[in-house]
Amino acid sequence: MSVIKEIQAKTLVTTVRGADPVFALDYNFNLYRGCQHRCIYCDSRSECYQIEDFDGEILVKANALELLERELSRKRRKGVIGTGSMNDPYMPLEAKLDLTGQALEVIARHGFGVSIITKSALVVRDTARLQAIARHAPARVCFTITTTDDVLARKIEPGASLVSARLKALRTLADAGLAVGVTLMPVLPFIEDTPENITAVVEQAAAHGAQFILPWFGMSMRDRQREYFYARLDELFPGVREQYQSRFGDRYEAPARNAAGLLKLFDGLCARLGLATKMPPYRSGESQQLSLFWGE
Repeated sequence: MSVIKEIQAKTLVTTVRGADPVFALDYNFNLYRGCQHRCIYCDSRSECYQIEDFDGEILVKANALELLERELSRKRRKGVIGTGSMNDPYMPLEAKLDLTGQALEVIARHGFGVSIITKSALVVRDTARLQAIARHAPARVCFTITTTDDVLARKIEPGASLVSARLKALRTLADAGLAVGVTLMPVLPFIEDTPENITAVVEQAAAHGAQFILPWFGMSMRDRQREYFYARLDELFPGVREQYQSRFGDRYEAPARNAAGLLKLFDGLCARLGLATKMPPYRSGESQQLSLFWGE
């Protein structure tokens, strides 16, 4: 069980410097520090993020809504605000606190867009809030799905919604007219980097209404992240740790086996199924929702 503590944040919304080639974000914010999903590969455990007990202690920014209201009212340029890169905004705690849901109301009121990354079906709760944003700006929901196997997903993402539940949520939001897709990242070497797995993810994403898939064929590994990941590999996938150590050593990047071949397969599948593989930048004032991104 995680220990929940409230903190007072000094600032909330940060500006994305330079072009964001993957998510096309203008701003970022996080309402929590730490995460309850306990994904074995999570980069946010790394020492550089200065979160001492990433899984065991969840810090809630108690003044987040007040900061968000004040900071958005002062911004002269509208844009897309991202959340979900450092933790999941729909971790189980969110069901009780509704902090992300209330933040969406503030974002809608100020005319900004939002781009959410999540592994939780709880986001469906906020369908109406997302639709309110989508009337004037992008409202994107990216479900992280790196396998279609619920058993495997439960091993590598033990606190997250089952993949089958994420796919169902994807379909629900797509049917509600929202811009939804999949973040196929990270693809874990020796565990998920097979043509069969990539094909299954892409085909299931398309079948459930995804309009885009954003891939990364590999993963990062550094300091505390590597230590935690290797300990979980020993527990869950005996012998795989030695393969990582032999192939990657102490390197930061751990690319998937045959990453170039997997990318070629992925691109072909997406082209055949009509899935976008990148996010165009948002230009304030253009009509929404899907026509802006995929030319429909």
